[in-house]
Amino acid sequence: MSHDDRKRAIGKVVSVAADRFVVEMHVGTDNFTVVGFDGVHYVARLGSFLMIPSQSEYVVVEVVGLRERDASTPSERGDFDRAGSSKYLDVVPVGMLPMRGGAFRFGVSVFPSLYADALYALDGELDRIFETEAAVEPSVGPDGGACEPEGATRYRVLPIGKSVVFENYDIKVRLNEFFGGHVAVLGNTGSGKSCTVASVLQSLFSKPEEHHARGATFVVFDVNGEYHAALAASAKEGAIGVERVVLDGTAAGFRMPHWFLEMAEWELLLQASERTQLPVLRTALGLTSLFHANTPEALALREHFVATCIIECFRGADGDSPVSKFQRVVSLLQKYPTNDLNMALLNRFNPNFQYGNFSGNNQSAFLDEVRKKLREDAPLPAYNRTPFSFDELHECLDFAILYEEAHGNRQIRDYCSSMVTRLRSLQERTEYAFLRHEGADVDAAVSDLEFLTKIVGLERAAGESFTKRNQVIIIDLNSVEDEIVELVSAVIARMLFRFLRHAEPRNRFPIHLLLEEAHRYVASTPSRFSIDATKIFERIAKEGRKYGMFVLLASQRPSELSKTVLSQCSNFLVHRIQNPDDLSQIRQMTPFISESVLKRLPSLPRQHALVFGTSVNLPTTFKVREASPRPHSDDTAVVDLWFHEEGRAADIHLARRPAAAAAAAKGEPMAANAAPDDDIF
Repeated sequence: MSHDDRKRAIGKVVSVAADRFVVEMHVGTDNFTVVGFDGVHYVARLGSFLMIPSQSEYVVVEVVGLRERDASTPSERGDFDRAGSSKYLDVVPVGMLPMRGGAFRFGVSVFPSLYADALYALDGELDRIFETEAAVEPSVGPDGGACEPEGATRYRVLPIGKSVVFENYDIKVRLNEFFGGHVAVLGNTGSGKSCTVASVLQSLFSKPEEHHARGATFVVFDVNGEYHAALAASAKEGAIGVERVVLDGTAAGFRMPHWFLEMAEWELLLQASERTQLPVLRTALGLTSLFHANTPEALALREHFVATCIIECFRGADGDSPVSKFQRVVSLLQKYPTNDLNMALLNRFNPNFQYGNFSGNNQSAFLDEVRKKLREDAPLPAYNRTPFSFDELHECLDFAILYEEAHGNRQIRDYCSSMVTRLRSLQERTEYAFLRHEGADVDAAVSDLEFLTKIVGLERAAGESFTKRNQVIIIDLNSVEDEIVELVSAVIARMLFRFLRHAEPRNRFPIHLLLEEAHRYVASTPSRFSIDATKIFERIAKEGRKYGMFVLLASQRPSELSKTVLSQCSNFLVHRIQNPDDLSQIRQMTPFISESVLKRLPSLPRQHALVFGTSVNLPTTFKVREASPRPHSDDTAVVDLWFHEEGRAADIHLARRPAAAAAAAKGEPMAANAAPDDDIF
């Protein structure tokens, strides 16, 4: 053992077992404090590390208990002096560390001898234990070549706070392991989760010189509207961009075209029953694409559908009048004309458009021409998400019902009435205004690629190339209910996942989805709303890593989170948790964490957390770096707001809902279908 090692010895090993050692501290140690050659060390904190030399390595042990000889027993001097009594540390072995440099490894291969010295740990040894000794490293250029500018650096590890065990020691996470997997930030409400997330991102983007984290992409589903205040200050001209889009129901806010929804999402949104409504809905969605296609095959298939429905219109129900039947045929030919089936054909057999007299030979001759367009092997049209309006979907749904009636299903209109009602409700409800696009919106439709490039902060440059404009994109969902949160998060996550799965080269554009209040829409139980976002996030949790898609979820109820998603998280930042169900969930998901570590969780102070996972070698309790500025998530100062002088105005503004506010600005009455309280929120 070197001379410096002897100078930092704090005691001797007096008991050795396979799973636990006992260290007796040197006589005269005051309150477990040691004055070393490099400072004062309080070595007996639970969770601190000691180094026990054994051949050419140190056995690294963790302190799990503190005690002293019973003070009621006289000392060798015959007195009851507590300060002079023997003090003992119960320690457990965690791994081995070479004395002269090298990597820490778990497990103990050589046990210390009896009366071996126990040393306090130096910061350099802690860095080697946590593998964080090189916080910054030289940057490299594309494909490992030279970087620009020369000499630029990048983060290898990221400081996230100060250790509560080792004085003034920075707790760091290895960036590749931390952001190269899924992360869970857990803790009771008010324990500091939002500030922790904001602090980590602020640390990442606060690098003062080249290179900044320009390639990062964080899509934040901000259900409480609190992150813009904390992250906007991270924007740096020419380096880091932060953009916020607000889902508030207005044209200037966040918009998501309804034709981006896949077939399965429409089925869930309209709650289509599997046996009767689902086939009709699939046909209707396919028709929205068919009626916009212009290929010869599509035109022939369109004529088949139009011909089938015209024949069914004339067959009609027994109670339908000739005028009613004729009007439906005219409507079909006006809305969906083809080269051979159009108003000109109808005019040829009924020049005067006399609704009640279109019968006999004229009608038979007209129907003979129509029947020529029927096909025996006509396939059902495929839905390819071509832009269409809600009105078109209504018409195509009616078209699909007619088509089913033509094939003998005479009760289908009654069976589908509830689905038609739900579609009409979807078209009228103000909270779904962000989804609906009509008229000019459809004509000027954006493509999937244009929508997604904006969501991930890209801006088109010359030709097919893109430049990174924003690294943080905040989707503010504070003004909408959980059913909208589920719909938006599920569709965007699914589109981004598909985007990365088809991107070339693969796994070169990492995207992190920050899921605030994740238990609300990534739940362990099936959603009570139409769209179940949990399914897509479970797939991302299982498969996303290979494509470069990761989730960073924050939740106060681990027991209500999807077990699949939580089980795939490789790093955890856990704040105070007191609920027994939540503590049990963490125990089940993290079997490698000792019981003594988990016992700390109910008593952690605010702004303190336990970090463990692949980005740190050993579980560590730390005080989170202060977020500046902080998210809008401060506690309510109840006393300040309750007790004040008479006559002070209430410090609150009742904001109108978007639809009502827009109507008020134009001097228009509130919509007839608005709720009674729709003018304030």
